[in-house]
Amino acid sequence: MKQAFFITGTDTGIGKTFVACQLIRQYVAQGYRVVGMKPIAAGCDLVDGQWVNEDVKLLMQASNVDAPLHWVNPYCFKAPIAPHIAAQQENIAIQLEVILQAYQALTELADIVVVEGAGGLLVPLHAELTIAELAAALNIPIIFVVGMRLGCINHALLSLEVMQARHLPIQGWVANPIEPAMQCYAENLATLQQHFKGIPQLQC
Repeated sequence: MKQAFFITGTDTGIGKTFVACQLIRQYVAQGYRVVGMKPIAAGCDLVDGQWVNEDVKLLMQASNVDAPLHWVNPYCFKAPIAPHIAAQQENIAIQLEVILQAYQALTELADIVVVEGAGGLLVPLHAELTIAELAAALNIPIIFVVGMRLGCINHALLSLEVMQARHLPIQGWVANPIEPAMQCYAENLATLQQHFKGIPQLQC
């Protein structure tokens, strides 16, 4: 079995890493060789002489394939800011080909590769590349994470329009309850279910 998934969502801080790690663990429990990948990370700490992002560390801990860090995370920027700005500050050009080569290398090590994006779909990586275009280049099924909080309906539906307009393959979506005190949770969820009709709602 060879499979891959691209995890994206409504925003930053809405549980993409949590969903990615849960997916990795589920496949690991089934006996598959699974590796996580985060092509671009911003916000890192120096660990044993290497700059490491917390999300990347969690993905690697969940994985059961020992892969080089530069394949798992080709671009790691120090400041926790928008990737294209972080890249400019460090005078680094994010290259799509570098990411695709790292992804291809991971597919040769593992049965399943779980790729986590940065922020939302239209986050720019440079002037001519967004997360949506990276997803299109990878051409793997998307799992879309909705961070359930005030404003999520607008963010989710705008993202859905982007995915449909670009013919991105949507495997399923997750309603992640990141705001426990969210008012009218059930009503918000029902609205999303209506608009995502025909796309499987996944549980993590």
